[in-house]
Amino acid sequence: MLLTPEIIFKNVEAIRPDWLTRQGITALVLDVDNTLTGEGSQVLDDSVRAWLDAVHTAGISTTIVSNNVPRRVAPFAQKIGLRWVALACKPLPVGLFVARRRLGVPRRQMAMVGDQIFSDRMAAGLFGIRCLFVLPRGEERNAGVLFKRRFEPPFLRRYYEKGGVLHE
Repeated sequence: MLLTPEIIFKNVEAIRPDWLTRQGITALVLDVDNTLTGEGSQVLDDSVRAWLDAVHTAGISTTIVSNNVPRRVAPFAQKIGLRWVALACKPLPVGLFVARRRLGVPRRQMAMVGDQIFSDRMAAGLFGIRCLFVLPRGEERNAGVLFKRRFEPPFLRRYYEKGGVLHE
């Protein structure tokens, strides 16, 4: 189903580079807020930095695709050395089209990493790539996101009812 997660990870650090390689994933599209860092934060945890280094060492390309504005995304992306797409219009796959062109990989080798069903998961599904769903990192303050979060539990429940597990 378009909205039910395919796989859920506790956080980005739980997505192992060797697992990505075994899945044939050579490129990751990364959300920012509550995925790589807390909402609105410009700070990257050391554990996430180490994860990004391990992913890149494994030969996996990364880029940021965010619905946020350039003045939020650009400084963060530049600080950690990643290319970025802001105002991505997720759940529409517009930002993912741009990311795929930049990454230069076929869709079957791409995956979206994000924390929201109604933007990240849905955009990945509409674009025809896997979504590596992560639990939100940090406290949510955005009213629009908080509103959408109220509708996520049935889809998360369906994932677990179908035998899904939380990957840590």
